[in-house]
Order: sequence, then C-alpha cells, then structure tokens
Amino acid sequence: MQPQRERREVRSRAGWMVMGKGGRPSALNVGKILTLLIYVFPTVSLQCKILRCNSEFWASTSSAGPEEEFCTALRAYNTCVRRTARTCRGDLAYHSAQHGIEDLMSQHNCSREGPTSQPRPRTPPPPRPDSQERSDGPEICHYERGYQRHSAAPNYTHCGFFGDPHLRTFSDDFQTCKVEGAWPLIHNKYLSVQVTNTPVLPGSSATATSKLTIIFKNFQECVDQKMYHAETDELPAAFADGSKNGGERHGASALRVVEKVPGQHVEIQARYIGTTIVVRQVGRYLTFAVRMPEEVATSAEDGDNQDLYLCLHGCPLNQRIDFRAFRARAAEGHGSRGRAGAPHHGFTYQSAMAKCKERLPVEDLYFQSCVFDLLTSGDINFTLAAYYAFEDAKMLHSNKDKFHIFERALGVGSAAPRDVSALSLALLHLLALLLWTQCCSAQL
Repeated sequence: MQPQRERREVRSRAGWMVMGKGGRPSALNVGKILTLLIYVFPTVSLQCKILRCNSEFWASTSSAGPEEEFCTALRAYNTCVRRTARTCRGDLAYHSAQHGIEDLMSQHNCSREGPTSQPRPRTPPPPRPDSQERSDGPEICHYERGYQRHSAAPNYTHCGFFGDPHLRTFSDDFQTCKVEGAWPLIHNKYLSVQVTNTPVLPGSSATATSKLTIIFKNFQECVDQKMYHAETDELPAAFADGSKNGGERHGASALRVVEKVPGQHVEIQARYIGTTIVVRQVGRYLTFAVRMPEEVATSAEDGDNQDLYLCLHGCPLNQRIDFRAFRARAAEGHGSRGRAGAPHHGFTYQSAMAKCKERLPVEDLYFQSCVFDLLTSGDINFTLAAYYAFEDAKMLHSNKDKFHIFERALGVGSAAPRDVSALSLALLHLLALLLWTQCCSAQL
C-alpha cells in the first residue's frame, strides 16, 4: 500500500521565521531560498550559531502580545545576531537576519533604543487536540490507520548511525566506515537525511558525526516542508524555522519535535509516514536512529538515484573498514596505535574491553564497535554512544530477536572464512575423485 494512498504535490507554505506580524512577501521568499541553501551547503553554518537566535526570537513572539513586547523581543534578537558577527560573516542566514531585523523595525515602528530583556513568559493557550486523534482529522495523516482494516501490519525497519562511525542498515547489516564529509543516510519520497562526519583527531581517518540535517518534504494536507538541523553543541528542540510541528495544515501535529533531554536527546515523530527519529549528542558527536516502514524506506521519486543511500545500501566498499583485521591485530598486541598511527591514549585491547563491558555486557557488534572506538580515538564518550545506539535499537527495532547482532550471524565472524575454506577443500577432493574415476573408466 502506498503510504497512505495516491500522493499529490502540495506547494510548501514554509515561511521565514522572523517575519513576525505583517511580514512582507519578500521575507517569505528569502526564507524559502535560505532553507534550501542551508541544506545544500550545510558547512556554511558549522560555527555560526544564528539558529539559536532565530529559535529564541520565535519562542518569544509565537503568541500574540502588545506591540511593545514584540519590539523588546526584536531588540533582543538584534543583540543576539550582532554577537554572532565574528563567526557568521559570510553566512546567508546571518545576513538575511540582519536585513529582516531592519525590515521589521520599520514595519512595527520599533525604536533601536529601549529594553532588550525577553518579555515575561505568557500563559500559553490550551494545546490544540492532536489532529491524529480527532475524529475530523485527515486519516491520511495517520499512517497506521490505513492498516486497521487489513490483517497484515506494516513491516518496520531500523537504521542506526553512531560512533566512529558504525552503520546498522535497514537490512541489519553492520558496517564500520570512513565516510568523511557529507553523506546521505536516507533519501526517499518523503524525507532526506544527511550527515557530516569530521576527523576525531587531527590527521586521523577516524571520523564521527558533527552535523545532521533532515528535510521533511511537504505532504498533502498534513505537513509543510520542514528542516531540522543539528550540529555539535547545538541540538535544537524545534525545526529550523523555530516551529515544533508540521506547520499550518490541518494535520500538522502528525509531525512534531519532542525534546527528551535538553541539548542531549531529541525525538522527531512523523506519524503521517509511520516514522520515528532519535537524535542524540553524546560527548562532542551526534548519533542517529530511525524506525520506518519498509515501503517508506524504499520509496523513491522517478529518476532519483538511491545508490549512495547508506541506510538502504550500506557504505561503499572503498569506504568500509576491515573490522576483523583491526580487532585481530589489537588482540595480538599489534594494535597499540590507531588508524593514523596515533597512540590509544592508554587503552589497550583488554582495558578497552573492560570499559565497554561496564555498559554492554553482551559481546555483540555494539560491544565490538565500542572497543574499536576506544582504540581508534581514546574518547571514552564513545562507550556511551554505543550504549545509546543499542538502547535506541531496542526501542525502534520491530524484532526483539534481532536487537543483538553477532558476527557469525552476519557471516563475518572469524569462523566463517575457515568454514568456507574447509568446504572448498572438500569440493576439490570430490572433484579430483570424480576425475580419477572417469579416467579409470575410460582406460577400462
């Protein structure tokens, strides 16, 4: 069943977050272009913290209030933007915010002089009922409703990306990869996910995720196009435009951002496509996990190339790291140095195993990835990254028998090559016997 049924294109109504009351059409156009550029060129805002200023301004002006309060919030926003000048010069979001502030100051006759403290929090209006639960809510905005009349439930898949970095694909393959720079994890008809991985140590090929961008495409009467962007020390509790749901459409609450632990753990629920995404910051790096119906995961627009979609196809062969060889060298005492020759910061193979055992008592591939990361980076936070990746897999994976992944089950264990070699030798012996028998028969 196509989720949910025949889809139709709906033009995005995403606007510019700082338009306030009476925003001009030009500001809306700038917002659309800006959102696209941030996604296409994510490195632009690596050090710039303009999104924090935007989110704070939106939060203080999200409900109607006196003009004086709006001007106070606008002056505070202007102060926040000026503080980012050194790190944001050349950033399109920064320069757009500057021009937008000038525009809004003029529209609302706000003086540049005056209080800049944030207005006192207003009592929020009663929450609107979830459109997914209301009887008059659009059924198409609740993915699982389409299955209530069918015997077969949707087949859910899970993908995880964490650590240095390790990938668990939708088909439960487990890989350790290099993938430095920007790479697409997911790209289908409904959303796109891109990660940016940076070296853990100067000159090292060990990398970890420092930025993550998610684009939710507009979908019928459910949601407007939304972008979520996170980076090191910046894990927002809202989309890039400051909102926490899918916009102004009837089923907007079918998409929402939920902050679980401020600055550390965010969950994005996209119920209109049956999808849950978990983003965490552990130490200095980000982790990603998703639960998604198989038909959504494999959907593609006509002409789209999904070859580099890591969650679906895994890492390219030239980007994969020989996990077994590294572990074998480390276990034999030859792995005293990392991939780039850097010392292991005091971690031996045995001490790394002992540290990982504290959080991951089962020696599965999550445990092995933990040991690998400690040896290649020396960063003890990777222990928690592997632990939370496993906890997210338990929450998001639909098959409890597949929570743990072991090398033997994947055919990459140390026993697998010996078994293959033994089988090959036996076949050669059988072939030799058959040839010898045929020769003897011909002579007779």
